[in-house]
Amino acid sequence: MDSPLLVAGIGNLFLTDDGFGPEVVRRLVERGPVPGDVRVVDYGIRGMHLAFDLLDGYAALVIVDAMPVGRERGDVTVLEVGPDDLAGGEFDAHGMNPVAVLGSLDSLGGTLPPTYVVGCRPLSLDEGIGLSAPVAAAVPVALDEILALVDRLAGTERPARAGSGRR
Repeated sequence: MDSPLLVAGIGNLFLTDDGFGPEVVRRLVERGPVPGDVRVVDYGIRGMHLAFDLLDGYAALVIVDAMPVGRERGDVTVLEVGPDDLAGGEFDAHGMNPVAVLGSLDSLGGTLPPTYVVGCRPLSLDEGIGLSAPVAAAVPVALDEILALVDRLAGTERPARAGSGRR
Protein backbone atom coordinates (compact mmCIF):
# COMPACT_ATOMS: atom_id res chain seq x y z
CA MET A 1 0.00 0.00 0.00
CA ASP A 2 1.29 3.45 -0.88
CA SER A 3 -0.98 5.22 1.59
CA PRO A 4 -2.61 3.98 4.77
CA LEU A 5 -5.72 1.90 5.00
CA LEU A 6 -8.50 3.14 7.29
CA VAL A 7 -10.58 0.74 9.40
CA ALA A 8 -13.62 2.68 10.64
CA GLY A 9 -15.92 1.41 13.38
CA ILE A 10 -19.41 2.88 13.05
CA GLY A 11 -22.34 2.66 15.40
CA ASN A 12 -24.10 3.87 18.51
CA LEU A 13 -23.04 2.16 21.74
CA PHE A 14 -26.37 3.05 23.33
CA LEU A 15 -28.43 1.04 20.82
CA THR A 16 -27.39 -2.53 21.70
CA ASP A 17 -26.14 -4.26 18.52
CA ASP A 18 -25.55 -0.94 16.74
CA GLY A 19 -22.41 -0.89 18.89
CA PHE A 20 -20.94 -3.75 16.80
CA GLY A 21 -18.55 -1.53 14.78
CA PRO A 22 -17.08 0.27 17.81
CA GLU A 23 -16.69 -3.04 19.70
CA VAL A 24 -14.87 -4.69 16.80
CA VAL A 25 -12.39 -1.84 16.36
CA ARG A 26 -11.85 -1.66 20.13
CA ARG A 27 -10.95 -5.35 20.15
CA LEU A 28 -8.78 -4.91 17.04
CA VAL A 29 -6.74 -2.24 18.82
CA GLU A 30 -6.48 -4.39 21.98
CA ARG A 31 -4.98 -7.27 19.94
CA GLY A 32 -1.90 -5.16 19.29
CA PRO A 33 -0.47 -3.63 16.14
CA VAL A 34 -2.35 -4.32 12.92
CA PRO A 35 0.03 -5.41 10.15
CA GLY A 36 0.91 -2.81 7.54
CA ASP A 37 0.09 0.86 7.42
CA VAL A 38 -3.38 0.74 8.96
CA ARG A 39 -5.24 3.37 10.98
CA VAL A 40 -8.05 2.04 13.19
CA VAL A 41 -10.67 4.54 14.44
CA ASP A 42 -13.94 4.29 16.36
CA TYR A 43 -16.08 6.97 14.68
CA GLY A 44 -19.23 6.03 16.55
CA ILE A 45 -21.86 8.37 15.10
CA ARG A 46 -19.44 11.13 14.00
CA GLY A 47 -20.08 11.12 10.27
CA MET A 48 -18.52 14.51 9.60
CA HIS A 49 -15.31 13.38 11.30
CA LEU A 50 -15.10 10.33 9.01
CA ALA A 51 -15.82 12.44 5.92
CA PHE A 52 -13.05 14.92 6.74
CA ASP A 53 -10.56 12.17 7.61
CA LEU A 54 -11.20 10.57 4.21
CA LEU A 55 -10.04 13.80 2.58
CA ASP A 56 -6.50 12.91 3.75
CA GLY A 57 -6.47 10.13 1.15
CA TYR A 58 -6.41 6.43 1.91
CA ALA A 59 -5.49 3.41 -0.18
CA ALA A 60 -8.68 1.72 1.03
CA LEU A 61 -11.45 2.04 3.59
CA VAL A 62 -12.92 -0.79 5.68
CA ILE A 63 -16.16 0.12 7.46
CA VAL A 64 -17.31 -2.08 10.34
CA ASP A 65 -21.01 -1.72 11.10
CA ALA A 66 -24.24 -3.46 12.06
CA MET A 67 -26.35 -3.84 8.93
CA PRO A 68 -29.32 -5.86 7.71
CA VAL A 69 -27.41 -8.47 5.67
CA GLY A 70 -27.02 -12.18 6.17
CA ARG A 71 -29.68 -14.77 6.84
CA GLU A 72 -29.22 -15.20 10.58
CA ARG A 73 -28.73 -12.68 13.39
CA GLY A 74 -24.98 -12.44 13.99
CA ASP A 75 -24.01 -13.38 10.42
CA VAL A 76 -20.92 -11.50 9.21
CA THR A 77 -20.82 -10.38 5.59
CA VAL A 78 -18.07 -8.59 3.65
CA LEU A 79 -19.21 -6.31 0.84
CA GLU A 80 -17.32 -4.15 -1.65
CA VAL A 81 -18.92 -0.71 -2.07
CA GLY A 82 -18.49 1.63 -5.02
CA PRO A 83 -19.82 5.04 -6.08
CA ASP A 84 -22.87 3.44 -7.73
CA ASP A 85 -23.92 2.07 -4.32
CA LEU A 86 -24.10 5.52 -2.75
CA ALA A 87 -27.32 6.93 -4.17
CA GLY A 88 -29.55 8.45 -1.53
CA GLY A 89 -29.06 9.34 2.07
CA GLU A 90 -29.16 12.80 3.56
CA PHE A 91 -25.94 14.03 5.15
CA ASP A 92 -26.30 14.90 8.85
CA ALA A 93 -23.33 16.68 10.43
CA HIS A 94 -24.35 15.30 13.83
CA GLY A 95 -25.12 11.71 12.87
CA MET A 96 -23.80 8.74 10.96
CA ASN A 97 -25.40 7.63 7.73
CA PRO A 98 -22.49 5.86 5.98
CA VAL A 99 -24.09 6.14 2.52
CA ALA A 100 -24.54 9.91 2.94
CA VAL A 101 -21.04 10.37 4.42
CA LEU A 102 -19.34 8.52 1.57
CA GLY A 103 -21.62 10.13 -1.01
CA SER A 104 -20.61 13.59 0.24
CA LEU A 105 -16.91 13.12 -0.50
CA ASP A 106 -17.12 14.56 -4.02
CA SER A 107 -18.73 17.77 -2.78
CA LEU A 108 -16.00 18.06 -0.13
CA GLY A 109 -13.25 17.69 -2.74
CA GLY A 110 -12.33 14.07 -2.01
CA THR A 111 -12.69 10.76 -3.76
CA LEU A 112 -13.98 7.43 -2.51
CA PRO A 113 -11.14 4.95 -2.03
CA PRO A 114 -11.74 1.25 -2.61
CA THR A 115 -14.28 0.59 0.13
CA TYR A 116 -15.35 -2.56 1.95
CA VAL A 117 -17.97 -3.11 4.62
CA VAL A 118 -17.63 -5.81 7.25
CA GLY A 119 -21.20 -5.98 8.49
CA CYS A 120 -23.10 -8.00 11.02
CA ARG A 121 -26.83 -8.66 11.06
CA PRO A 122 -28.13 -7.30 14.40
CA LEU A 123 -30.62 -8.96 16.70
CA SER A 124 -31.69 -5.73 18.40
CA LEU A 125 -31.23 -2.00 17.89
CA ASP A 126 -33.24 -1.10 20.98
CA GLU A 127 -31.89 1.24 23.63
CA GLY A 128 -29.36 -0.52 25.81
CA ILE A 129 -25.65 -1.02 26.28
CA GLY A 130 -23.98 -4.26 25.23
CA LEU A 131 -24.23 -6.60 22.29
CA SER A 132 -26.71 -9.46 22.03
CA ALA A 133 -25.25 -12.97 22.27
CA PRO A 134 -25.24 -13.71 18.50
CA VAL A 135 -23.64 -10.36 17.66
CA ALA A 136 -21.05 -10.67 20.45
CA ALA A 137 -20.16 -14.10 19.03
CA ALA A 138 -19.65 -12.46 15.62
CA VAL A 139 -16.95 -10.08 16.86
CA PRO A 140 -14.04 -12.59 16.51
CA VAL A 141 -15.34 -13.60 13.07
CA ALA A 142 -15.33 -9.94 12.00
CA LEU A 143 -11.80 -9.51 13.36
CA ASP A 144 -10.60 -12.44 11.23
CA GLU A 145 -12.37 -11.01 8.16
CA ILE A 146 -10.79 -7.58 8.70
CA LEU A 147 -7.29 -9.00 9.15
CA ALA A 148 -7.68 -11.15 6.02
CA LEU A 149 -8.92 -8.11 4.08
CA VAL A 150 -6.00 -5.98 5.33
CA ASP A 151 -3.57 -8.72 4.31
CA ARG A 152 -5.14 -8.96 0.85
CA LEU A 153 -5.17 -5.20 0.32
CA ALA A 154 -1.55 -4.94 1.45
CA GLY A 155 -0.55 -7.84 -0.80
CA THR A 156 0.60 -9.93 2.16
CA GLU A 157 -2.04 -12.65 2.28
CA ARG A 158 -1.50 -15.33 4.86
CA PRO A 159 -3.13 -18.75 5.04
CA ALA A 160 -6.77 -18.67 6.16
CA ARG A 161 -7.30 -18.61 9.91
CA ALA A 162 -9.12 -21.51 11.52
CA GLY A 163 -12.76 -20.68 12.06
CA SER A 164 -12.84 -17.65 9.78
CA GLY A 165 -15.04 -17.17 6.79
CA ARG A 166 -18.48 -17.29 8.42
CA ARG A 167 -20.74 -15.19 6.24
